[in-house]
Amino acid sequence: MNRSSALLLAFVLLQGCQAWKPGAHDDSSIEANAAVDQAAPEPAKPQVYGSFSQDTVYSLLTAELAGQRNRFDIALDNYVTQAINTQDPGISERAFRIAEYLGADQSALDTSLIWARNDPDNLEAQRAAAIQLARAGRYDDSMSYMEKVLQGQGDTHFDFLALSAAETDQDTRDGLIKSFDRLLVKYPNNGQLNFGKALLLQQDGNAQAALTLLEDNPPEEGEIAPVLLRARLLQSLNRGKEALPLLQKSIKKYPDDKRLRLTYARTLVEQDRIDDAKVEFASLLQQYPDDDELRYSLALVSLEAKAWDEAAAYLEDLIARDAHVDSAHLNLGRVKEARNDPQGALIEYAQVGPGNDFLPAQLRQADILVSNGRAAEASRRLAAARDEQPDYAIQLYLIESETLSNHNKPQQAAQVLDQALKQYPEDLNLLYTRAMLAEKRNDLAQMEKDLRDIIKREPDNAMALNALGYTLSDRTTRYAEAKALIEKAHQINPEDPAVLDSLGWVNYRLGNLDEAERLLRSALARFPDHEVAAHLGEVLWANGKQREARQVWGKALKDQPDSPILRSTLLRLTGSETL
Repeated sequence: MNRSSALLLAFVLLQGCQAWKPGAHDDSSIEANAAVDQAAPEPAKPQVYGSFSQDTVYSLLTAELAGQRNRFDIALDNYVTQAINTQDPGISERAFRIAEYLGADQSALDTSLIWARNDPDNLEAQRAAAIQLARAGRYDDSMSYMEKVLQGQGDTHFDFLALSAAETDQDTRDGLIKSFDRLLVKYPNNGQLNFGKALLLQQDGNAQAALTLLEDNPPEEGEIAPVLLRARLLQSLNRGKEALPLLQKSIKKYPDDKRLRLTYARTLVEQDRIDDAKVEFASLLQQYPDDDELRYSLALVSLEAKAWDEAAAYLEDLIARDAHVDSAHLNLGRVKEARNDPQGALIEYAQVGPGNDFLPAQLRQADILVSNGRAAEASRRLAAARDEQPDYAIQLYLIESETLSNHNKPQQAAQVLDQALKQYPEDLNLLYTRAMLAEKRNDLAQMEKDLRDIIKREPDNAMALNALGYTLSDRTTRYAEAKALIEKAHQINPEDPAVLDSLGWVNYRLGNLDEAERLLRSALARFPDHEVAAHLGEVLWANGKQREARQVWGKALKDQPDSPILRSTLLRLTGSETL
């Protein structure tokens, strides 16, 4: 039976009652399938739908009635069953639309394949099958269906296939790139194929190859996505200044394209051209006054520019519009702090509810109170927050202990962690934090006890292994024991710069200067941290490379002039805290 037969059948089935729509009784829902509802065929003659059995007609009628009553599970089950039984493209399309709306992934895949097989000339059906196969991780099969769309000169979605592979393993992405290459041999000038392959190369971290591919294959007129990707790639290659003229040129051609202008504004921010970015965001907001995402971006850019009055005005406007309310209160608190109004900041932070901004607001409240001699009040507020929001209890304990520790109250911080561990004895984050606090307090026995407790529960906890190994190598003479711990952490995380730093440091303690230098160079290349620089400089100094040691320290001091470990290392080895 052809597709029009199914549509006519639906019309006959629904005479006397309105076709159901998912969420028809709920204004917030989205219609699952407009195809049947928008069709307005003449009443069917009996022979048009006569090939369907009585059971099929009854099942579909039941599905429609179930849909009217919001029993979408029954509607989906009946439609999927009849799509399988009849292999009818109209029924399978409707089943697919319902499954897609409900997020029933397996049913959406199954019915899209039935639809595509039984309606081979329908490009929409082939595209639906390709996308569902990609979502299921069946990329080779997906490419086959998408090629049918390409052959039919339809709108392909090779970019979706590439994006859907972002979270897959390397072998899958490699296989998908080969599939793209095979099709590019047949269709070398296809912009969607080149764009999709560029996305895959970007996912593999091969930004230069992706950029070259896009530059060698300029987009067709009206294609914006390749331009946006080129801009992102240039930014990732530290060539953001080149992205600006590229975007400006495209904006001249497409001045009303919001995506281009938004990317241009964000690129200005990334290039530290904050005032220019503020002008661009303001222009966008004037053009799109109801866009609260733009209003929020403009507020943040104003904060970055330290334009406190403007930032506050935009943030207050967001609150009045009931948009980004928690983020607006959080950032208004920052404005109040910048204006030296701690009490006003506390009022704003206190209005931030549960969500992404809740913990940062709690942290800022605690810091303001403790720094103003109101530690007891900070503890009371955090205790109340734990009672009101028990899901955040552990993080709130950590905030309290961290704040007290940062304000030179280590004993009180330790007491908070002791209290937290009585309530949550199995939480390893609390245990690790207490271990690190004990190390700062020079209580190495407590530190070792807590870290060994973690290692006992999680023998492959590289962070705990490395922390214990480094402390033993730095603060004791138990070098062999320290090395064994660090080497185990290195086996688990061979590329972790913190582990490489520890392994280099313990080799230095053992007198293996060349190996220590090699490891510390590798650590610093991966993570240019002041502590790693201090360690590498010391090893170079001991290895007779004093000039290079000074260069390493000097570069690190430019980035972090107040680093205590750099200053103490310089004083110990050169007799002065400055170079």
